[in-house]
Order: sequence, then C-alpha cells, then structure tokens
Amino acid sequence: MDALVIHAPGDLRVETVDTPDVQPHQLQVRVRCGGICGSDLHYYQHGGFGTVRIQQPMVLGHEVAGSIETVGGAVQGFAPGERVAISPSRPCGQCRYCQLGQHNHCLDMRYYGSAMRMPHVQGAFRQRIVCDASQAYKLADHVSDAEGAMAEPLSVALHAVNRAGPLLGKSVLVTGCGPIGAMAVIAARRAGATRIVATDMAVQPLRTALKIGADQAINIKDEPDALAAFSADKGQFDVLFEASGNARALVGAFDALRPRGIIVQMGLGGEMSLPINTIVAKEFELRGTFRFHAEFATAVQLLNQRLVDLKPLISATLPYRDAGKAFALAADRSQAMKVLLSFE
Repeated sequence: MDALVIHAPGDLRVETVDTPDVQPHQLQVRVRCGGICGSDLHYYQHGGFGTVRIQQPMVLGHEVAGSIETVGGAVQGFAPGERVAISPSRPCGQCRYCQLGQHNHCLDMRYYGSAMRMPHVQGAFRQRIVCDASQAYKLADHVSDAEGAMAEPLSVALHAVNRAGPLLGKSVLVTGCGPIGAMAVIAARRAGATRIVATDMAVQPLRTALKIGADQAINIKDEPDALAAFSADKGQFDVLFEASGNARALVGAFDALRPRGIIVQMGLGGEMSLPINTIVAKEFELRGTFRFHAEFATAVQLLNQRLVDLKPLISATLPYRDAGKAFALAADRSQAMKVLLSFE
C-alpha cells in the first residue's frame, strides 16, 4: 500500500509499505481521510521539534478516519464496512501512570507518527492501517470522514478544558486561534463558558473563531492594546487558554486575568521567561496540558450527537499524492485553518 514517509525536512515521499497481518484483537481499516497536524508540519519543515528529531524514515500522521475491512477473530462489536475514527494513543495500560488513569503520561506510549522513541512509531498517513480494536470509535452516518479525522485535535482541546476545571458560567480568553485554539473555543463553550474572547495576529483564524462561537475576536497585530479594556478591577477573565506558544501572548494576557485565574498552556514555542512576581501576587494557577486519552471517546460522541460542528474549520481536502501542496497550504495561516488529505 502507499504511505507518506518523511525522510528529512522537505523530503516527504509516497512509498510502498507492507500491510501488517491482523492479530486477533485488531482491526484493519481502510484510511479515507487524514488531518495535517502542527507536529506533522514541524517534521516536514524542520525535521522535528525541540529535541525530537527524525532519525529514520517515518510514516507521518495521527489524525485519521476510515472504514473497517478486516476484523480480528477475538474482536466483538465491530463489522466490516463500519466507519471509525482511530485514536493514535496506544498506552501500555500497565505502568504506574496508566494504573493511575493518566494514560497520556504512559511510560511505554506508542503514539502514531512520533519520533520521540527509537525505533520511531510509524504513523497513519497510509492507505490501510492495522490498529487495536480499543483505538477505534464508530462514526455516525452523518459524520464525514474529514470530521471523523478531526476527533483527535478536538480531544486535545477537551483534555485542556478538563485541566482547567469547571467552566460553567466562566469568562474565557483564548490566545492563538489556529486549529487547537479554535477547538478550545468549541470545547469551552460546550463546557458552559458564558463569554469567550479569542485573539490572534491573523484575520482568517479570527473570522473562523467567530463562526464557531467566540463572542469577540481581537486582532492583536492591529490592536496591540485591546486587552487593556479587560484589565479593570484586576482583570475580567477567569480562565486563559494559551494556544499560540508565544511568551508575549501569555504574559500580555496577565493583566486581563483576574486574581486566582487559571492558565492552561496549550501551545509550545520554546522556553519562556515568566514574571513570577505577577503570578505570585495574583495567585495564578499555571497548568500544563498534554495530549489526551479518555477524551477521544467524548470527541466522537460529541460529533455523533451533533453537539459540535467542526466543518467551519475545514479549509481544504487534497489527494495524498499532492502532499507537498497540502503541507504548503496548511502552513499558510492566511489561507487555511485545517487541511486534510484524502486517501481514496
């Protein structure tokens, strides 16, 4: 079968790879659609991110949906022809963190399309994938393959919202409106946030943020002092979801965040220097958020029950053989929010 294999920055090839045999507890899925994630872009543009670097050829991709072709002999509840979204998260289930329910911190995690371990974990941008049945979640007929592939980034946002704690009646600020920040807007609204303000430096992401439910969208590039309007009485926002990974965006929101406000850092952009005196004086809680696990099932359930609409985030779907064009488009924030690949 064909797969998209990254060899070095800018060197992404369509190559023939073997289809593994289906074991008793596994499914073979015909991949129909896959979303290009920020980490895929980092591998394509830079060969990795942080200290993580490609050291051997690796199939990219971890946001996919498709239809079941083969069902392992010990699998129950699935049948050929059924459509599924596939969670890329494969924790061991045995280590101390899995036993504590913190599967996203598994000591033996195998996450599709990741160079964090050697040998690398091969990804899901391929025509067929064999996965554990526990990774597959059925899609309703009305959910498109493209929407199903986006269950993974929605899961990331749902986990971030869980890290924030109860949002019912809360006022929320989201800085950075790329796909993950946009998903945070959607997830925060579903969790009961009554006011959501989104900021970014590009026009297109802000337009999308308004379409998906933000009450206000601020272009920080054009209005660098716009958040000052929310600084009265020591700040107006209860929770900050920082999705840009930019230190200026994070620190720039501090005046608008009320005392004992909660900061959930979603974006990664390198190390930051923080004004500790402000964090102490306003008693902020700074919380990290990393991947997800149980939230994937929730994401698919929200899609199946029409409780979220991800269609406004879809900018384009291109054939996998046009991967270079698709990755270039995905990197252009002036034109694209979420770009997907078709493996039909």
